[in-house]
Amino acid sequence: MITYEQAREKLAAAGQEHALQYWDELTKEEREALLSQIGALDFSMIHYVKDRDELPARGKITPLGAMELSEIEEKKEHFKELGLAAIRQGKVAAVLLAGGMGTRLGSDNPKCMYDIGITHPVFIMQRLIENTMDVVREAGCFIPFYIMTSEKNHDATVSFMKEHNYFGYDPEKIRFFTQDMAPAVDYDGKVYMEEKYRIASSPNGNGGWFTSMAKAGLVDELKKNGVEWLNCFAVDNVLQRIADPVFVGAVLDRKAASGAKVVRKVSPDEKVGAMCLEDGKPSIVEYYDMTPELLSAKNEKGDPAYNFGVILNYLFREADLEKVMNEKLMLHIVEKKIPYMAPDGTHVKPEKPNGYKFEQLILDMVHEMDSCLPFEVDREKEFAPIKNRTGIDSVESARALCGKCGIVL
Repeated sequence: MITYEQAREKLAAAGQEHALQYWDELTKEEREALLSQIGALDFSMIHYVKDRDELPARGKITPLGAMELSEIEEKKEHFKELGLAAIRQGKVAAVLLAGGMGTRLGSDNPKCMYDIGITHPVFIMQRLIENTMDVVREAGCFIPFYIMTSEKNHDATVSFMKEHNYFGYDPEKIRFFTQDMAPAVDYDGKVYMEEKYRIASSPNGNGGWFTSMAKAGLVDELKKNGVEWLNCFAVDNVLQRIADPVFVGAVLDRKAASGAKVVRKVSPDEKVGAMCLEDGKPSIVEYYDMTPELLSAKNEKGDPAYNFGVILNYLFREADLEKVMNEKLMLHIVEKKIPYMAPDGTHVKPEKPNGYKFEQLILDMVHEMDSCLPFEVDREKEFAPIKNRTGIDSVESARALCGKCGIVL
């Protein structure tokens, strides 16, 4: 833990001295908590609130084709053989991004604990473990399984997994680590205070996962154990295949630096990021950045040129991630509603945006790679995201897709 003097110096350098304004009123425990938080937070990005012109602009977007289902089916056995060999040699690990809460689903628990069962309990985490167990049985060995939590849900997630005996997974192969946090600021770039002893903060985006692993000492563990590839995936897709040997084998066969599972979009304007090239390097253009020209562009087959949407299931080469970690990923400054403590000590829950949060995104990690293989999957078999309670990408739609795949809920 840093000292008071070190904290004051760090805050002064970032123009955030007001974070210590209540110091004389704090208990010993509260002072320790504040010093620990100041030591952990990175304030270096805050100046971009006023220096937006220093942030890199988007490059030229051009199409990037995918390895489509027909080609994958034709070479499936070859790819599977390559992938299973890498898994059996301990070269592949899984990384689950599970820092979110189930708020949008009406739950106060971590999202991974949400029960989608109809006749019996079936938790989101359970579905992900069961999908991974398919590969474990096929390969004859457990795959190292890393779970990124957040400050808000870490203890509950760990307890939940223990309570359910890790849903049959080998606990020796599971590691938990906590996502780094970033400060939340007002429109002038001043950090909000959540309490007199706590700066308002939020998770630093899904692009911060590898840096968070490194801070937890887990990258050293990966290297010691000979892990060369990391399959990183989001918590909300209950049908996705994890450490899929066919996917792993295809990336290895193509000698690509990374891979991205993609689905054919239902329409050009579907709300998913699309694989593309940006200044000749692999990238992802978000749906809200799709211009009319990009939406109407066609490929040589007459299909939409930006036809393959990412599902946040990526394969990265560990050595390349270390290089990216030592560089600065693109920073996203996002306008948000930030609860805070007013100077008079009252707590405010704003009804409209009142400041900024800072995020790094995994899609920008893809752009840092020399190459990426977009790998098409059947959306009805591998894409059942749960973002809402009802409607599109919901508990309802996921249940229906699970049923089509023969999964009893």
